[in-house]
Amino acid sequence: MTEKKRFAVIFTLGIMLGVGMTVYSSVFAKHEGDAASALPLEDLRAFSEVFGKVKSDYVEPVEDDKLLEHAIKGMLSGLDPHSSYLNKEEFKEMRIGTDGKFGGLGIEVTMENGFVKVVSPIDDTPAQRAGIKSGDVIVRLDDTPVKGMTLNDAVKIMRGDPDTSILLTIVREGETAPLKIKVVRDIIRIQSVRGRMLESGYAYLRITQFQSATGTSLRKKLSELKKENDEPLVGIVLDLRNNPGGVLNASVSVADAFVTKGKIVYTEGRVKDSRLTFNASPNDIANGAPIVVLVNGGSASASEIVAGALQDHKRAIIMGTKTFGKGSVQTILPMNNGAALKITTARYFTPSGRSIQAEGIEPDLIVEQLELSKKDEPVVDRLREEDLRKHLDNGNGDKNADKEDEDSKDGKDKALKTDYQLNEALNLLKGVNIVRLAK
Repeated sequence: MTEKKRFAVIFTLGIMLGVGMTVYSSVFAKHEGDAASALPLEDLRAFSEVFGKVKSDYVEPVEDDKLLEHAIKGMLSGLDPHSSYLNKEEFKEMRIGTDGKFGGLGIEVTMENGFVKVVSPIDDTPAQRAGIKSGDVIVRLDDTPVKGMTLNDAVKIMRGDPDTSILLTIVREGETAPLKIKVVRDIIRIQSVRGRMLESGYAYLRITQFQSATGTSLRKKLSELKKENDEPLVGIVLDLRNNPGGVLNASVSVADAFVTKGKIVYTEGRVKDSRLTFNASPNDIANGAPIVVLVNGGSASASEIVAGALQDHKRAIIMGTKTFGKGSVQTILPMNNGAALKITTARYFTPSGRSIQAEGIEPDLIVEQLELSKKDEPVVDRLREEDLRKHLDNGNGDKNADKEDEDSKDGKDKALKTDYQLNEALNLLKGVNIVRLAK
């Protein structure tokens, strides 16, 4: 065995081939205390015997390299849903998926019970516009059943040239029959941070995915909103719904923007270099303004790190529904043959020591997303005075023509009328400020 080398510093959570924290390394790191473990000779003999039987007796000849690759993939797939062997082409596809620009659908996926499950659609992508939802299970890609595919195979099919289409057959909770949704591929460009004022004093920040510059972008956007408001902000809604993850350092940077001391996240594994601790610096860019963090079942990995850190430090109120529960760390180990090994090496923990692996973050306030809509109007529209022939003018000239424009300038965000969770988050912030003023 070679000397153990230190891991490289690139961490990602929620790469486009699945959700999870990933560490890239150029070499294998041996497990402490395991280096001297004896090889399982009897099992290796059994493997050799099976290999020989397949070579000689299978109905069709199979190349040695294919048999060995299948054997390695089987070994990794039997560990957990996020460990896998990536051949040269699959490794290349994975790196394309982490570049932030590629042709595809715009969904974060994982494998569950042999099918592709949507962790979350990414904002402003073909998948979101077509109506794909977090929790959807994809059972067929065009005419090809997903059952039996690897996650990498499915991702490769879903990616493709812009303006080409794919028909997804989806099983969705609450639907009695599978849905068929056509999605037209496009170049996926991810803008990780967006923001606007919901109304005077209350800012809205949306993080769609954690990229290397997300922390910087968040600070810049909040600074712009402060200038736009002309006064100190009195409340912030941080929206992490359907955010599948991204770069670990970015999640630390976002949490650090609001937390002034103590741990943000730490990881534990069998390899010494997988045991890391990230601490906060003494600066709160919101100057203590109350924060509500919105989460749901599509909030995973890096999103859960931020939500967990702010929750443990009592810096924010977490609102929405339970998060995805992805708390494991994967390491990417490039191999000498140009392939790579993706293997789970650690779990991450919130500042209070919670592992959210398969548990998720429980919101402080559980608020389901409801559909807000007007009461159905009659099929036949009622007549109004303005519909009558030769009706009298009202004498107001063109004032009424400007009424709709004036209504849209009342200082309130239009999304508050349709997004129940967002509306409740704003109401909660107002309530917190009322209590503050009463003290």
